[in-house]
Amino acid sequence: MNATRRAEIFRRLRAANPAPTTELEYATPFQLLIAVILSAQATDKSVNLATRKLFADAPGPADILALGEAGLSAYINRIGLFNTKAKNVIATCRQLIEQHGSEVPRDREALEALPGVGRKTANVVLNTAFGEATIAVDTHIFRVANRTKLAPGKTPLAVELKLLKAVPDEFKRDAHHWLILHGRYVCKARKPECWRCDLTDLCEYPDKNVGESSDAPSSPLPPLP
Repeated sequence: MNATRRAEIFRRLRAANPAPTTELEYATPFQLLIAVILSAQATDKSVNLATRKLFADAPGPADILALGEAGLSAYINRIGLFNTKAKNVIATCRQLIEQHGSEVPRDREALEALPGVGRKTANVVLNTAFGEATIAVDTHIFRVANRTKLAPGKTPLAVELKLLKAVPDEFKRDAHHWLILHGRYVCKARKPECWRCDLTDLCEYPDKNVGESSDAPSSPLPPLP
């Protein structure tokens, strides 16, 4: 895909949604960090249902640490992998208190040193909490980048690095959110809704579903590790 098409994709996404943001609910960088840890292999909706009560009762790292793993699990037990996530969140809270003065570090290396935090989670926090031009490649962004040929790649890291080169600088800060939302609500996994997509004429996907009633199968994509 050439640079002109790439720029036009983001101009249209910006025109449709000038101020995109995460659908996770949070009030502080710490709460965002915890919500993102909990969101792995879970929906934002399920996480929000849990964290509304959790953050009301335990808004900071010391509060959650005081709950202990069992106490935290009672809040998040409807989220997938909740036992592992409870263990990681408690360990993260302890590390934030002991090593960072209870503050979320604005540093990739320090973020990725926290239990349960990988590159994707660090990118979300750096972008959403601190306004940095990072792109966290989840299953939606991976699919959209490959399907449209905006930044095709076989791994999330390969797609991320290509996007960082492909997305014009003026759009980088918000590209993460635009692509996630586009993948979640329009360029869906099982059947992309090309018939209502603003990017159809720019997209290089060979099996576009341009008719609302079309049942044509989608072409396979590389699996997301």
